[in-house]
Amino acid sequence: MADKKPNRGASGCCLGCFSLLALLAGMLTLLLIGASVGADGLVVGIIMACLPVPLYVGLALWVDRYEPEPPHLLLATFLWGAGLAVFASYILNTLNSSLFFEATHDAAAAGALGGIVSAPLVEESAKGLCLLLLFFFKRKEFDGIVDGVVYATMVALGFAMTENIQYYGAALKSDAAGAIFILRGMLSPYSHPLFTSMTGIGLGWAAQSDRWYVKLLAPPLGLLAAMTLHATWNLSATIHLNAWLASYVLIMLPAAMCVAIVLAFALAREGRLLRHYLANELPPQELRSVSSVWGRIGYSLGRLFKKGPMGWLRSEQYLQAASELAFLRHRTTRGFSAEPELDQELQSRIQLLRSQLQ
Repeated sequence: MADKKPNRGASGCCLGCFSLLALLAGMLTLLLIGASVGADGLVVGIIMACLPVPLYVGLALWVDRYEPEPPHLLLATFLWGAGLAVFASYILNTLNSSLFFEATHDAAAAGALGGIVSAPLVEESAKGLCLLLLFFFKRKEFDGIVDGVVYATMVALGFAMTENIQYYGAALKSDAAGAIFILRGMLSPYSHPLFTSMTGIGLGWAAQSDRWYVKLLAPPLGLLAAMTLHATWNLSATIHLNAWLASYVLIMLPAAMCVAIVLAFALAREGRLLRHYLANELPPQELRSVSSVWGRIGYSLGRLFKKGPMGWLRSEQYLQAASELAFLRHRTTRGFSAEPELDQELQSRIQLLRSQLQ
């Protein structure tokens, strides 16, 4: 498979235009929410919705130990969820709810159908579209299940943040903001990331597999799983609080554990790739540290205590360069064009950093 060098100027321009569009969509969404919940509700909603975001983003980034994704792509993905995906979903869900009301002439039924049918289809498609674009246009940065879950988590966290602004703002009018914050911000903050991770796993599996049927079937099956989980979650909340609690314990928590297990296997696979492609570059002891999640953490902490903050920074740069070299060589074996200059540059950087860390 031929792989042309990217036009960085055009890519940066497109990313800048996209970011501006996402910010504009986000601002329009906030105006719509503000018109619904009022200025006080909007302010309180923004504060409450933003409070837990750094913690959950940090957890998502911690998972991506071997090959951290570019910050600009992570930010763009978050903005897609917080702006474009929410805005499109807001408009389409509103239209669909109107159609359901015209068909049923029952506001309660229309609201239930909107949550059970429209929201899963529209919202998971809107979030999944971002992942699909990354899959096709940023394949070097989207080459496995870990990448798929990380990007899915970022787009879903952005979506959930903006969505929660509306929930918290509306709850303020009924003095239920605290209870809603506990339910949505503490007990179920992972719901949107969990749903969309199914799409990310499907695309990530397709990206790392050489089997044609996996490439063909995994992405739509992942999206279908995301929609099904989302619909089940909303259906249980519509039926009764006990049904919601039952789905939380019997469906959502096991699904989250399954994602954690899939991630564990995916990280183990990435560790094996590092051991294979760096076997001739590093001594055995360092290779074991570089190719293990806990080994990398221990290596960085050891350099922090031994050489201070600069030692920790150089150790992180060393680990990153080693990962980039291994994944570069892996991509070459899978048909991407060879980049000997980058390979040599990474080798030199690794040797320089190693000498500074001795």
